[in-house]
Amino acid sequence: MNIPSKPASIEVEIHGNFVDGREVEAGNGAMLDVRNPATGDVIARIPNSTAEDIDRAMKSARAAFEGKAWGGMDTRARARLINKLADAFEANLDSLYRLETLNNGRPVNETRAQLSRLPDFFRYFAGVALSRRDSVIPVEGAYLNYTLRTPIGVVANCTPFNHPLMILCKSLAVVLATGCVTVVKPSEYTPLTTLKLAQIFSEAGLPPGVFNIVLGLGQNAGKMLAEHGDINKLVLTGGTEAGRIAGSAAAKVFAHQTMELGGKTPVMVFDDFDVDRAVNYAAFGAFIGAGQTCVCASRHIVQASIYDEFVEKLQAKTRAIRVGDPFDPATQMGPVISAKQRDRVLSYVGYGHADGARLVTGGVAAKVPGHDNGYFVEPTVFADVKSDMRIFQEEVFGPFTSVTPFKDEADALRLANDSPFGLAAAIRTRDVARAHRVAASVKAGIVWINDHHRLDPASPWGGVDDSGIGRECGTESFNDHFNTKSVMVATHEQPFDWYRDTANQKRLN
Repeated sequence: MNIPSKPASIEVEIHGNFVDGREVEAGNGAMLDVRNPATGDVIARIPNSTAEDIDRAMKSARAAFEGKAWGGMDTRARARLINKLADAFEANLDSLYRLETLNNGRPVNETRAQLSRLPDFFRYFAGVALSRRDSVIPVEGAYLNYTLRTPIGVVANCTPFNHPLMILCKSLAVVLATGCVTVVKPSEYTPLTTLKLAQIFSEAGLPPGVFNIVLGLGQNAGKMLAEHGDINKLVLTGGTEAGRIAGSAAAKVFAHQTMELGGKTPVMVFDDFDVDRAVNYAAFGAFIGAGQTCVCASRHIVQASIYDEFVEKLQAKTRAIRVGDPFDPATQMGPVISAKQRDRVLSYVGYGHADGARLVTGGVAAKVPGHDNGYFVEPTVFADVKSDMRIFQEEVFGPFTSVTPFKDEADALRLANDSPFGLAAAIRTRDVARAHRVAASVKAGIVWINDHHRLDPASPWGGVDDSGIGRECGTESFNDHFNTKSVMVATHEQPFDWYRDTANQKRLN
């Protein structure tokens, strides 16, 4: 798909699944529309995969895993190939970030900045593969005990619409570095850059079947993929309920699981921190990606002594955010992904009013000239929010944040931990001891101190409670893509006969 710098019209392309290094026909019914969320226009059509389509992709992946071209490749050759794929990714950045902007509506400045970092994920995990060490374990007696790790096999990966390539690459990089293979089911809203990357990698030399793609609805194609008897690991990023459904299906075939699910990030702002800087982080954390991130700064918990100043300045900052055409370099926030998501965000505005919270700014659909059918929402802030309100407890997944006052550190932690989620949390303070103390006590898998949204391929990423299980990134993710085999070697020449001298044997095992 050729994307001009500011597309006026795009030819509607028909896509199929990607199996064995090429697109193939799939589905047996009506095609699904893929829309540009900034205009509402259909930009592509994709199939809703059948059980036969899923099975074809899985069999292809299994054959690649067991075949010589990929399964027989040695570690150094694989690392060289992965670095070559990173170079190919980098060479195609311009077309990839424009296609991502077209497909998910994030401003072009955001997609360029995010996608430009993704080749690092492949290079990092190629390095981890080269530096991998297995264990020699000291045990009692004349024995050598060591471990062998073997790639876990076929990884089914269900990715969401909010960061299509970034979330894919967090998993894909480690899959390739460990010698596994994958079948990816991207969101039906945003499949285009996933298909494009598969084509780029195939042309760069990735063997057929290593990276397959099945398209379709989550409740159909995603469910069939998760419960397929041939998967060895399920990786899913999405909502908590989707995670429960897919996780239950994968558990039936005893697949390993890594799931990054919903979040309701608390941001604790203490009065020793610069208020203007805290407000700048608040706007970034809450409204980047139109708030459609699992780590969206959706609950600001602010010390009472600076609460009014914080709310006033956040109001001014939020009102200054430029909502508009994602391809306009001046745009700072684009649309949400769909009409359904826009309506969901606006429904939470109603809940906020009904529960007695104070609307500070936003709360309505945004009007963007020339984009009357786009799914735009004004960035929204509610203040005076109590912990029992729906807008405090439930994930909105849009440009929507709340502000709640607290008295002291204990009160801040009580409010922060009053949530079924535990993905990310943030702390704003200049007190070093307090920063570490609060970070240790807050319920979260990721904590930022005086920052937000920071991600690195070497740093583990994931949550607790309703925010999922397992970790992406880092050696934690790398190690979780192997089965570990313990090998015990007797190095002595002592005779052995349990049944000749049973009573005098010192140990059974």
